[in-house]
Amino acid sequence: ERLAVPDPGVALDWDRLAALGPFPRLTVETERGVLRIRLAAEVAPLSVLALDRQVASQAHDGTRFHRVIPNFLVQGGDIGVGDGTGGPGYRIRSELTGTSFLRGTVGMASTGKDTEGSQWFVTHSIQPHLDGGFSAVGWVEDGAGVLDSILEGDRIIRMTLEPDSSASPS
Repeated sequence: ERLAVPDPGVALDWDRLAALGPFPRLTVETERGVLRIRLAAEVAPLSVLALDRQVASQAHDGTRFHRVIPNFLVQGGDIGVGDGTGGPGYRIRSELTGTSFLRGTVGMASTGKDTEGSQWFVTHSIQPHLDGGFSAVGWVEDGAGVLDSILEGDRIIRMTLEPDSSASPS
């Protein structure tokens, strides 16, 4: 079943990106605690807009971390099916950068070039083989212990996204 989440790939919403600022904060409330993530809107604008729209529609709330590999990553974002294969019903372009996948780097899951959608992951440790092959969209700012405690099947209770407060007009 597909969710009614708008397709962010049609056009970049420059006004929304400006309102979010360069590093909006994604808060992921889980059964194990809270992850606070900074997203890099200037590096991965399509991914950030997609997550923003999905979070606004509460698409991730109640979903599970469907993939957890110790010392590698935790993965969530299956907003359509629930078995690890679901997505929003659209794909966005890959946003590959020189960002390294260090401990706590947040990336968009994909099955190949330009197949990102709603699934995202966070690395437990340095993963250089991911560098340049996946869209790195942010980093864990707070909650490393929570990241380490997440088990496969744990739920995301709620996700919220707040604009970067340093981007507010003065």
